Amino acid sequence: MASKADFEGRTVVVTGAGGGLGSAIVQLVAERGARVVGCDQSAEALASSHIASRHVFNLLDRASIEAAIPALLDKDGVPDILINNAGWTRAETLKALTADRIEQELDLNLTGVMTFADPIVKAMAARGSGSVVFISSVNAIAHFGNPAYAAAKAGINAYAKSIAVELGRCGVRANVVCPGSIRTAAWNHRLAKNPDILGRLKRLYPLGRIVNALEVAEAVAFLASDRASGITGAVVPVDAGLTAGYLPFIDDILGA
Repeated sequence: MASKADFEGRTVVVTGAGGGLGSAIVQLVAERGARVVGCDQSAEALASSHIASRHVFNLLDRASIEAAIPALLDKDGVPDILINNAGWTRAETLKALTADRIEQELDLNLTGVMTFADPIVKAMAARGSGSVVFISSVNAIAHFGNPAYAAAKAGINAYAKSIAVELGRCGVRANVVCPGSIRTAAWNHRLAKNPDILGRLKRLYPLGRIVNALEVAEAVAFLASDRASGITGAVVPVDAGLTAGYLPFIDDILGA
């Protein structure tokens, strides 16, 4: 059972802390006792009162990442928990891909994430303990569009497993949460084009709805906490059943 003291005395680093999902994660772990270290690409994004320490850098800028890491470790110490949440996509189909978009989405969602996480994870291993949770996507499990983003997120799944296998003996756990569609500001550009899209989207989900940010944050908090002490290398969809099977096939073909 979740406790308000799950993260008491723990330092939790959250990237993308100012986004829709990031904000939900920050609030939840803070309410359960964490000292939250928030990371995002602007100071304005880190205004939450739940954030105790702030670091600004851009996952597309290697120099800014490499400067942020020693600053974070010097100010806040080696974190107990690292939640790699930051990510973004706009190239939604193969037709939309260009060399520049491929590079940008891989750099942001895979290379930048690994560049930031790697020294922190190794510092956790040197200490002998740590828990890492990556926010991936159902796009890494099956194809729902966004091909460059999907490839990057599949890479994140593989990276998390490498940490789990190679650093488990050093006391480090690594797990992945793969959300389905979440109603956050990331959907605004699609809604601007088609206000009915959420209604059409719900038909694909066995629960008849998409998930909310708190539901995803709860899964993240569980995997990050000692309640999941025996779980590492897991890839957990939080997707209202989307990756379990294709509901419209049942309705339209078998049920016809």
